[in-house]
Amino acid sequence: MYLELRHLRTIRAIHAAGGLARAADLLHITQSALSHQVKGLEEQAGVELFVRRSRPLKLSPAGHRLLRLAERVLPEVEALEEDFRSLIAGRSGRLHIAIECHACFEWLFPVLERFRHAWPEVDVDIRAGLAFDALPALLREEVDLVVSSDPERLAEVDFTPLFDYEPVFVAAAGHPLAARPWIGAEDFRDQTLITYPVERSRLDVFTELLTPARVEPRAIRQVELTAVILLLVASGRGVAVLPDWVLREVRSHSDYVTRRLTETGLTRRLYAATRSADTARPFMAHMLRLARTEPVKLQRG
Repeated sequence: MYLELRHLRTIRAIHAAGGLARAADLLHITQSALSHQVKGLEEQAGVELFVRRSRPLKLSPAGHRLLRLAERVLPEVEALEEDFRSLIAGRSGRLHIAIECHACFEWLFPVLERFRHAWPEVDVDIRAGLAFDALPALLREEVDLVVSSDPERLAEVDFTPLFDYEPVFVAAAGHPLAARPWIGAEDFRDQTLITYPVERSRLDVFTELLTPARVEPRAIRQVELTAVILLLVASGRGVAVLPDWVLREVRSHSDYVTRRLTETGLTRRLYAATRSADTARPFMAHMLRLARTEPVKLQRG
């Protein structure tokens, strides 16, 4: 037996209307076309689906079984059709994000909070497990947006500039380096440097300062959480280099001192990598706008 969705819609419409004429109106076809469709369906099934002599027209036991199938299947099909209409209209979709910047959670959550109010039908997720194999995951369509400070030339991938930030040195207020107007690479030689547990190639203090100067800190301590890094710094257990948006609240705190790296300071830029086909989608474009503006508010306190 070969069933089509139109057959299920037909059986449902006839049951709801109680007759062929009204059912034909519901389905926007002629009564003769509907009768022909019912006859063909009964021939395929090999049984009568309607009690012909009843008024209003009633389903036979076999017809009721087909109706139960229609009532299970059609709502799911109609929901899928609505999902597709929303996708076409740009109202819904998927936004799975991978982060190559360990401290980006500090500004990303406020951005996502604004985004979810504007796009409640978009499925949002942060794929932390893909954070450091993120661009290949983007190309495989496992994620949809990658936050990165290292743009690459990749076919069919757009890198949209988000905002500039400054990596900033932070130490306890009583630390000997607190007297310095700025911090250079050599100042780290006898320090315990507290960092996130990521590769050096993902840490600004190494890529922009220590590695080019061939300077190695006395010790490196890796800590997962920003709050714990700051706690250890305040306790005099080491020093750290964190983005300016992370340090917005401690700059004026009596337990800490913050200083620029190098006399002129360092500047880095964050990018959002998206597949070129998705960059202009309405919800993605809005996400990129929020990611350009909301973090700046955090930087300014």
